[in-house]
Amino acid sequence: MSDVIDVEDADSQKAQDLKSIGWVSYILHLIVAVGAVIPGTQPGVALLIVALVIDLVKKGEGTWQASHFSWRIRTVIWAAILYLVTAPLWLAFLVPGMMAWIAISIWFLYRIVRGMVAMNANQALPR
Repeated sequence: MSDVIDVEDADSQKAQDLKSIGWVSYILHLIVAVGAVIPGTQPGVALLIVALVIDLVKKGEGTWQASHFSWRIRTVIWAAILYLVTAPLWLAFLVPGMMAWIAISIWFLYRIVRGMVAMNANQALPR
């Protein structure tokens, strides 16, 4: 994690509010990510959309937490692109499609957990 940037702890009320909102978004993403990795536990796209809307609304706040909102937005966009690109594998070959989606789901879970660890340490993430 050498590309994570340390920042000083911000005590302002705005920073604490943004951090709380960030945690809500991370928890929603984590529920979706765990559901994607564990077969049969899909919580649905609705939670992901709620979390994505939170991130889109709050990303322009201009504090170090903005890197977390952008991190989650990029994670969701890349995961969606990868799922769409590998979707034809499900139609042509079941096992390769399943393996590709499992790998994408594990990557998605990794990105969310990595962001949570950085948020807990009051660290910004790379842009």
